[in-house]
Amino acid sequence: MEKTPFVTLEQLNEMIAVYPTPFHLYDEKGIRENAAALLRAFSWNPGFREYFAVKAAPTPKLMQILKECGCGFDCSSLTELMLAKAVGCEPGDVMFSSNDTPVEEFYYADEIGGIINLDDITHIETLEAALGHIPETISCRYNPGGVFTMSNGIMDNPSDSKYGMTKEQIVSAFRILKDKGAKRFGIHAFLASNTATNEYYPKLAGILFELAVYLKKETGADIRFVNLSGGIGIPYRPEDEPNDIAVIGEGVRRAYEAILTPAGMGDVAIYTELGRYMTGPFGCLITKAIHEKHIHKEYIGVDACAVNLMRPAMYGAYHHITVMGKENQPCDHIYDVTGSLCENNDKFAIDRHLPLIERGDLLLIHDTGAHGYSMGYNYNGKLKSAEILLCQDGSFELIRRAETPKDYFSTLDCLPVYKQLESEINRICR
Repeated sequence: MEKTPFVTLEQLNEMIAVYPTPFHLYDEKGIRENAAALLRAFSWNPGFREYFAVKAAPTPKLMQILKECGCGFDCSSLTELMLAKAVGCEPGDVMFSSNDTPVEEFYYADEIGGIINLDDITHIETLEAALGHIPETISCRYNPGGVFTMSNGIMDNPSDSKYGMTKEQIVSAFRILKDKGAKRFGIHAFLASNTATNEYYPKLAGILFELAVYLKKETGADIRFVNLSGGIGIPYRPEDEPNDIAVIGEGVRRAYEAILTPAGMGDVAIYTELGRYMTGPFGCLITKAIHEKHIHKEYIGVDACAVNLMRPAMYGAYHHITVMGKENQPCDHIYDVTGSLCENNDKFAIDRHLPLIERGDLLLIHDTGAHGYSMGYNYNGKLKSAEILLCQDGSFELIRRAETPKDYFSTLDCLPVYKQLESEINRICR
């Protein structure tokens, strides 16, 4: 799959005349088209709903775009729930899937009409104590244990995962919840991350559909939805083949008709909680080459660092890089592309074949639209960058400003030293 930027050098030059690098950039057109393709792939299921995983890109403007496309939101914390409410979510628009959940988060999720997805059987008692009741619509998360395999080998190891309940526990949980007033049930599972196969969702669906049939038989629960969660990946490398969402949707449909329909459960809704798949390819990190170093290796230093994109440093993850304006030049130089953190793993690329890079060149780091900005942090006192939206009409819009030293020091406003810091901020940043 060829990695082609969704923005031109001319457009970037217009942006950096207003907003300095580094910044994250998102493609509105791509996000909307991708959301429409997902809805088409599952249109055979009248109750289908995508609950976008807010953790992937907790930016209100992007959430508003996805809401306009018909998506709800999967939240895992109080602040994500607050974001969902702020962008206009109504009861039923939010799925709250968390673990080790504080009592106040259960309370707030219920207050805004979120569907609570319980991670553990012991959380029933905590939830009831928090709310004074059990919601009439409730979901439980399943962990089958063992090793999850596909035709292309081991995908993940659920036995090592902290999430979800065993089969025996989820049966007991349904019975307890039903006795305490729950009337409508859902089940949920997440067994593998960033899968590069059209087989994953249909296989997961088969496991959950069989569980749904079993739970109905054993407990009499009215199962209204099956939540396939996330896990559909994206092609980070040019040689990777993208998943085909139409093929995936058809695979889930066949499993549905083979398992649920014969069991008289042909009205069960399918939910998804995709994050990376929804926005990942439609975001990039724009950074400028500011230094070069020639020692035992060739280094290009850029003005972004792992604060802006943690995945390469944290996971050794590959992100393709385009040197803007040099797309057709030969990749006949080998570089480590580095940031300025005091950590040797602060590298966006290692031994990467790229065109000759000169100071001032703009580098576009692909596929940062999910788990890019959202995983940022402030190590070394580094400040998080701005976020910009490339609108459908070709214009651009600032959707989150860059952090300033004032933001970094704002939590020290309880200390006398803050006044001295504030004075220095005003002097330097005026």
